[in-house]
Amino acid sequence: MGTRVAAAVTSRLGAVLILLVTVGLTALVFLTSPAQPDAEPGDGLPAGKQSTRVTELADRFASGRTDVAVVVYERRDAPLTDADRAAVEQARVALAGTATGQVPPAAIAEDGRAALVAVTLAGDAPSSEVDRLREVVHAGGALPEGLSAQVTGGPAFGRDISAAFDGADVTLLIATASVVAVLLLITYRSPLLWIVPLVVIGAGDQVVAKLLPWVAKLVGERTDASVSGIVSVLVFGAGTDYALLLISRYREELRHTPHRREAMAVAVRNAAPAVVASAGTVILALLTLLAAVLTANRTLGVAAAIGVGVALLFGLVVLPAALVSLPRGIFWPFVPRLGGDDPTTKGVWSRVAHAVGRHPARVLAGAAVALAVLATGLLGTSIGLAQTEQFRTEVESVTAQEALARHFPAGSSQPVTVIVAAGATDQAVAAVQGLAGVAAVAKPERSDDGTLAKLRVDLREASGTAAADDAVRRIRAALPGALVGGAPAGDLDKRDAYARDNAVVVPLVLLVVLLVLVLLLRSVVAPLLLLLTVIVSFAASVGAAGLVLRHVLGIPALDAGVPLLSFLFLVALGVDYNIFLVTRAREEAAARGDTRAGMIRALGATGGVITSAGILLAAVFTVLGVLPVIVLTQIGVIVGIGVVLDTLVVRTVVVPAIALLLGERFWWPARPAAASASAPEARHVAEEGGRHVASGASGVPGRHAG
Repeated sequence: MGTRVAAAVTSRLGAVLILLVTVGLTALVFLTSPAQPDAEPGDGLPAGKQSTRVTELADRFASGRTDVAVVVYERRDAPLTDADRAAVEQARVALAGTATGQVPPAAIAEDGRAALVAVTLAGDAPSSEVDRLREVVHAGGALPEGLSAQVTGGPAFGRDISAAFDGADVTLLIATASVVAVLLLITYRSPLLWIVPLVVIGAGDQVVAKLLPWVAKLVGERTDASVSGIVSVLVFGAGTDYALLLISRYREELRHTPHRREAMAVAVRNAAPAVVASAGTVILALLTLLAAVLTANRTLGVAAAIGVGVALLFGLVVLPAALVSLPRGIFWPFVPRLGGDDPTTKGVWSRVAHAVGRHPARVLAGAAVALAVLATGLLGTSIGLAQTEQFRTEVESVTAQEALARHFPAGSSQPVTVIVAAGATDQAVAAVQGLAGVAAVAKPERSDDGTLAKLRVDLREASGTAAADDAVRRIRAALPGALVGGAPAGDLDKRDAYARDNAVVVPLVLLVVLLVLVLLLRSVVAPLLLLLTVIVSFAASVGAAGLVLRHVLGIPALDAGVPLLSFLFLVALGVDYNIFLVTRAREEAAARGDTRAGMIRALGATGGVITSAGILLAAVFTVLGVLPVIVLTQIGVIVGIGVVLDTLVVRTVVVPAIALLLGERFWWPARPAAASASAPEARHVAEEGGRHVASGASGVPGRHAG
């Protein structure tokens, strides 16, 4: 940010105008935010896949776009009694009032201990239809003692997932804001200061929330509660990071000038390059999701990029205007005094920096061993969760599905749908019936124009399991001219799409980070080594998280979408700390003519800021675990562990040790130390306390909170 912009932000008139414009634009966003678009049948499915095309062809059949909820009646310890069967029949008649069409007679299990009643609902039926169905099923006193009744199937799973997010925006906002407030209070040890960044970032978060429907219109898919939750966490995490850096720099400048507006102008001018570079890298990395085939990934990428952009705007424009409008007393009781000590050469991180400087090879070897040990957790980590493994809490659709699987083919609650040419119906039925994993094939249905036929195929295993995936592949191989869809095929297609997105997006993210670091540092060796530390850090993070998820939380595997999103967030956010540390080290090396001295001073100056920001960011991501959905819990755990490793080990120990061992070769082909010979003024600035810092990361807020 240029000098003129910094001056405008911090002048009395400029600050007032910025705050007034912010309030006005925020109100405008709230008033003009459109409603979320209606759900489409193909939402969440990858474009062009067979499962998506089957959904698109549903209107050509009399059954239309319908879905089936399954009511499971079970007596665990004995066969169904006559009274049980009479109660099931009575319920079937009552359920006809909630169904689209007739409700067929109940299917009785071979062991006689369970019965199924299939209730057809409109494919676009609201979740209230499932609630009404459950009210009928659970009507008080209608069932004999010992007979249970529960609802499962696609609509029931969808309703339970939706219920898991009921009130999620408020829950996440309260939990995230509380975590940020506590950590800011601890960091600054001031009963007043933490309120300012929290209010500013919270306002930015609400603006982003109102912008998400526009994202849905732009990308073509609704932004659901999981997207809004992740974006909210990103806004709070990134925004708080930027606030920590800016306030740290502002506090330091207050020790050098009696005028707070002048101090803020210097702070904004010097902090902006690193903050803008960091935010720009995160935004570019998030936008690589536009190369994904899953619309949900593209939606998340655009929404999250907008969120980080708003966090940058509020952190670098609105926050300075708010702070400069308040007196120094906002830092009370640790108010920075004119002529106070320079914190960059004292404190814990200065001692850590000198310890790393004394034994860089030993420190690097120890850190490498620790990271390698954590990465061994990858050996027991598998990818892929069944539909019944998506929740951390007990839900009816899962318990009903488990009851169904004890007495019927597990896949009968969510069948495969096969569409073939009408003339090939008999051959298709014959080909599918003999396949391993297929339990039954229902009577075919002709399309309205008579050209197509639709087959319902029940699998022996539930949707989302490896056995169900294999069965879908066999059906597709046996019917190369057919379209194979339904929930099991949709789950398989989404996992295949995630695998494709992993192969495309991960290299793009690494390329974006590499190019940004090359341009920023004007170096080749340093960016390549930093990129290597990112990969090693990610492997250690997933390995450590895998151990926690399996052995502490009892989650057997990672969801298919978790590795990509975790990698994206860890790399994009982790590069922030690379930039904060290495740009400062480059400046110090240029000023002092020595990479070793520059890196030690940079680590002492930025260690506290990076640690504070990293711990806060990790805690904010962990907040995702308050929702009872496995995917968000896994992302929160992996990113939380990864950020802690990044801040406490990689950025503050591994990277400095590598730079100290390589010396001037770390910057090749650039030679920042050589600049000191032709820039005596840089050395003069460094001798006066290193106040001219492009990274804006001076200070150790955890220690010098005033």
